[in-house]
Amino acid sequence: MRRSLRSAWLKAGTVHERLVFGAWLKYEKQGEELIADLLATCNKCAQEFGPIDVVSQLPIDVNGSSQETVVTNGDKSLINVNFRIGDDIISCDRQKIASLSAPFHAMLNGYFTESLCEDIDLSENNISPLSMRTIGEFSMTGSLIEVPPDLLLEILVFANKFCCETLKDACDRKLASLVCTKVDAVVLMEYAIEENSPVLAASCLQVFLHELPDCLNDEQVVEIFSHADRQQRSIMVGQASFSLYCLLSEVAMNLDPRSDKTVCFLEQLIESAETDRQRLLAFHQLGCVRLLRKEYDEAENLFEAAVSLGHVYSIAGLARLGYIKGHKLWSYEKLSSVISSVNPLGWMYQERSLYCEGDKMWEDLEKATELDPTLTYPYMYRAASLMMKQNVQAALAEINRVLGFKLALECLELRFCLYLASEDYKAAICDVQAILTLSPDYRMFEGRVAASQLRTLVREHVDNWTTADCWMQLYDRWYSVDDIGSLSVIYQMLESGGAKGVLYFRQSLLLLRLNCPDAAMRSLELALQHASSEHERLVYEGWILYDTGHCEEGLRKAEESIKIQRSFEAFFLKAYALADSSLDLSCSSTVISLLENALKCPSDNLRKGQALNNLGSVYVDCGKLDSAADCYINALKIRHTRAHQGLARVHCLRDDKTAAYKEMTKLIETAKNNASAYEKRSEYGDRDLTKADLEMVTRLDPLRVYPYRYRAAVLMDSFKEKEAIAELSRAIAFKADLHLLHLRAAFHEHVGDVLGALRDCRAALSVDPNHQEMLELHSRVNSHEP
Repeated sequence: MRRSLRSAWLKAGTVHERLVFGAWLKYEKQGEELIADLLATCNKCAQEFGPIDVVSQLPIDVNGSSQETVVTNGDKSLINVNFRIGDDIISCDRQKIASLSAPFHAMLNGYFTESLCEDIDLSENNISPLSMRTIGEFSMTGSLIEVPPDLLLEILVFANKFCCETLKDACDRKLASLVCTKVDAVVLMEYAIEENSPVLAASCLQVFLHELPDCLNDEQVVEIFSHADRQQRSIMVGQASFSLYCLLSEVAMNLDPRSDKTVCFLEQLIESAETDRQRLLAFHQLGCVRLLRKEYDEAENLFEAAVSLGHVYSIAGLARLGYIKGHKLWSYEKLSSVISSVNPLGWMYQERSLYCEGDKMWEDLEKATELDPTLTYPYMYRAASLMMKQNVQAALAEINRVLGFKLALECLELRFCLYLASEDYKAAICDVQAILTLSPDYRMFEGRVAASQLRTLVREHVDNWTTADCWMQLYDRWYSVDDIGSLSVIYQMLESGGAKGVLYFRQSLLLLRLNCPDAAMRSLELALQHASSEHERLVYEGWILYDTGHCEEGLRKAEESIKIQRSFEAFFLKAYALADSSLDLSCSSTVISLLENALKCPSDNLRKGQALNNLGSVYVDCGKLDSAADCYINALKIRHTRAHQGLARVHCLRDDKTAAYKEMTKLIETAKNNASAYEKRSEYGDRDLTKADLEMVTRLDPLRVYPYRYRAAVLMDSFKEKEAIAELSRAIAFKADLHLLHLRAAFHEHVGDVLGALRDCRAALSVDPNHQEMLELHSRVNSHEP
């Protein structure tokens, strides 16, 4: 999403779009201030998305006055004009004032009484003498210099009243340059809208957006956004109204989806929509919010409007409303009609399952899992149902199916409950500690009980571990590739004291392995906070920079750490970042030297096993198979189980696939999470064994894309084009992976389906716009488009 937003920001056609997309990017990057600070220590600025100089970027758009068309009838002898305001008289150049606007030209030179008068009374026009003098000076110089804001506002109103476009634009821009705070913006936005001052309005808007989400706690700001009509929206945000309210409604929903301001913003989103696609999105979103607020009639109207525009998913909203109103059969039939009329997806069967019972419900949930194995509800329902039948092991096996590839908090919570029900408190404490690692403030049982409270209760039923016990448990879990169990042990170690920086760092590594990048970054930041020395702090800073795509700066932090003290982690970081940043094999000797230096430094066997494994990989890339084998064997001696995979690779390169297959079998037998091991072993067996291993991979982790690609390629080789495309489509339905889309696009091209190939090319390029092979395929297919 960020990449798409950044592309939108870079390619924004107007200043207003740039403001909105820049603010959206800034909102998405909340909490990343630390990264900007770390980059600053490397003399590098983070990419910022505001503020911009609105005054210089909005073009001057002043309609020329039409005084040329006005018949002149004034007294030619009158050079000046005296404007009387109260007891003050302001003398101005008559023709200079006339040139400010057509109305002034007509008044001073046309068929009006004032055209023959030297003195004109403006006392009733809400303009002060000082402001009128400033207007007179502007008519001579064309600029407003050192004019206080209150006078500028007075002049702006006057200029708008008398159609002095140049003067109004000057006021507009001068006021826009003075907007600094939210308080300024609230006051001045009212004037901007009232006086049709787009530059001032854009400047105020920028201040509001820069302070998201906090500014939405200000009722005056919410009032401005909520009650703007079409003309006012145009003044405030030009043609970017829909984009603005998309952003505001998302922020509001994240704060409180049931709030009145969320409703108001979504209503504005509907009013801002210009295409049917925009309207159906807005109708559906507001329908969901109305449903949450139990405003069922309004929700029904909105879902029906979305469905009429072609939004199939809104039928799920109508079905839920039907069920709430007691029309369960109608809801079932509504979903059935969808399933029978389109290529069905997993969510459709999941939704329909809510409106039936018994075998029908079970069948629908099985079908939902078959079509989309990432949906968690079917696993949870089946596990709970099995538990109600006292079939504990089957219930656990069912919930473990999804936890094997998707670490969903709600699934961990259910497994925790299953363990509690079966009085397996050791397993229960493991899961609740994993939950608290992922989300320290997590609340269970629909938010009624804090997970930390339940952990306290469960701890009374398990033995306390000493520090030595914890390390032994961590080694056992690391050896068996039990990442959730390892997370739990580290959580307990953190509570017991010790080197918290090191432990939080280990926690971050596990979370990355479990595909939880946000939680991993939080742990890394905690490691940084608890670093016990300067050189340790630099290592954690380096990993934070590396993990956020700043490899060069991460390397620099590693080097700074090494200068202070040679340590395992500093050498390891430098080797890891260098190996990843350079494809040149000439740097391999440097990486080898760095890892050898790391191994000479004090560390525990968990980390040394990783270093030996990495060193073995570098030796393999250099063709030094004997050295690589030594590294992997030494890693296995200190129980680094994943080294089996590296050793299998060495066997394969020595043309001994049988030994490689046996080596991977050892990993499969040891590792608790072994989908990747099955996938790797598939490379070393014959076709039947490969097929069996890849079927197992898909059962254990349906998100791994290689098995689908392999099976599709085999089918294609057998001239079963439709089956090959269907195999890829099966996975793409729940995971729009670049490689899957690329392969399906190539298959579509092969069978002459140009439109299908183009569709997949465009979808893939939206994932990675710079993918060279995809660009070439798209160019080739595009040339054949009818």
